[in-house]
Amino acid sequence: MQGAEQGNILASLFPLLVLFAIFYFLVIRPQQKQAKQHKEMVASLKKGDKIVTTGGLIAEVVKPEEDFIKVKLNDETIVKIVPDYVARKIEDEA
Repeated sequence: MQGAEQGNILASLFPLLVLFAIFYFLVIRPQQKQAKQHKEMVASLKKGDKIVTTGGLIAEVVKPEEDFIKVKLNDETIVKIVPDYVARKIEDEA
Protein backbone atom coordinates (compact mmCIF):
# COMPACT_ATOMS: atom_id res chain seq x y z
CA MET A 1 0.00 0.00 0.00
CA GLN A 2 2.84 2.39 0.81
CA GLY A 3 4.35 2.07 -2.69
CA ALA A 4 1.06 3.14 -4.26
CA GLU A 5 0.84 6.20 -1.99
CA GLN A 6 4.41 7.21 -2.83
CA GLY A 7 3.75 6.88 -6.55
CA ASN A 8 0.59 8.95 -6.17
CA ILE A 9 2.53 11.78 -4.47
CA LEU A 10 5.16 11.79 -7.21
CA ALA A 11 2.48 11.83 -9.90
CA SER A 12 0.79 14.82 -8.27
CA LEU A 13 4.07 16.78 -7.88
CA PHE A 14 5.34 16.13 -11.41
CA PRO A 15 3.20 18.81 -13.15
CA LEU A 16 4.29 21.35 -10.53
CA LEU A 17 7.96 20.52 -11.15
CA VAL A 18 7.47 20.81 -14.92
CA LEU A 19 5.82 24.24 -14.49
CA PHE A 20 8.69 25.42 -12.28
CA ALA A 21 11.26 24.24 -14.85
CA ILE A 22 9.43 26.06 -17.66
CA PHE A 23 9.15 29.22 -15.53
CA TYR A 24 12.85 29.05 -14.66
CA PHE A 25 14.04 28.69 -18.27
CA LEU A 26 11.62 31.25 -19.75
CA VAL A 27 11.67 33.95 -17.04
CA ILE A 28 14.29 33.68 -14.29
CA ARG A 29 17.32 32.60 -16.30
CA PRO A 30 16.99 35.26 -19.05
CA GLN A 31 16.53 38.00 -16.41
CA GLN A 32 19.67 36.88 -14.59
CA LYS A 33 21.62 36.86 -17.87
CA GLN A 34 20.39 40.35 -18.77
CA ALA A 35 21.25 41.70 -15.31
CA LYS A 36 24.77 40.26 -15.58
CA GLN A 37 25.27 41.84 -19.02
CA HIS A 38 24.05 45.23 -17.74
CA LYS A 39 26.38 45.07 -14.75
CA GLU A 40 29.35 44.26 -17.01
CA MET A 41 28.43 47.08 -19.40
CA VAL A 42 28.19 49.64 -16.58
CA ALA A 43 31.48 48.43 -15.09
CA SER A 44 33.22 48.89 -18.45
CA LEU A 45 32.11 52.53 -18.93
CA LYS A 46 34.98 54.97 -19.23
CA LYS A 47 35.45 58.67 -19.86
CA GLY A 48 34.16 59.72 -23.26
CA ASP A 49 31.65 56.86 -23.71
CA LYS A 50 28.21 57.92 -24.89
CA ILE A 51 25.22 56.43 -23.07
CA VAL A 52 21.43 56.53 -23.13
CA THR A 53 19.64 56.72 -19.79
CA THR A 54 16.36 54.99 -19.03
CA GLY A 55 14.77 58.45 -19.22
CA GLY A 56 15.94 58.79 -22.81
CA LEU A 57 18.73 61.31 -22.26
CA ILE A 58 21.86 60.93 -24.35
CA ALA A 59 24.96 61.83 -22.35
CA GLU A 60 28.73 61.50 -22.35
CA VAL A 61 30.53 59.90 -19.41
CA VAL A 62 32.82 62.34 -17.61
CA LYS A 63 33.87 60.21 -14.65
CA PRO A 64 32.58 56.78 -13.59
CA GLU A 65 32.64 56.44 -9.80
CA GLU A 66 31.61 53.71 -7.39
CA ASP A 67 28.11 54.89 -6.43
CA PHE A 68 27.26 57.10 -9.40
CA ILE A 69 28.44 58.25 -12.81
CA LYS A 70 29.14 61.86 -13.72
CA VAL A 71 27.81 62.59 -17.20
CA LYS A 72 27.83 65.62 -19.45
CA LEU A 73 24.51 66.50 -21.08
CA ASN A 74 25.93 69.46 -23.01
CA ASP A 75 29.05 71.65 -22.78
CA GLU A 76 27.88 73.30 -19.55
CA THR A 77 25.74 70.72 -17.75
CA ILE A 78 27.34 67.91 -15.76
CA VAL A 79 25.06 65.71 -13.64
CA LYS A 80 25.38 62.57 -11.54
CA ILE A 81 23.28 59.50 -12.30
CA VAL A 82 22.92 56.16 -10.59
CA PRO A 83 24.44 53.33 -12.68
CA ASP A 84 21.12 51.44 -12.60
CA TYR A 85 19.60 54.11 -14.86
CA VAL A 86 22.06 53.61 -17.71
CA ALA A 87 19.97 51.88 -20.35
CA ARG A 88 22.70 51.21 -22.90
CA LYS A 89 26.00 52.35 -24.32
CA ILE A 90 26.04 53.94 -27.76
CA GLU A 91 28.67 52.23 -29.87
CA ASP A 92 30.91 54.45 -31.95
CA GLU A 93 30.06 54.48 -35.63
CA ALA A 94 33.35 54.18 -37.48
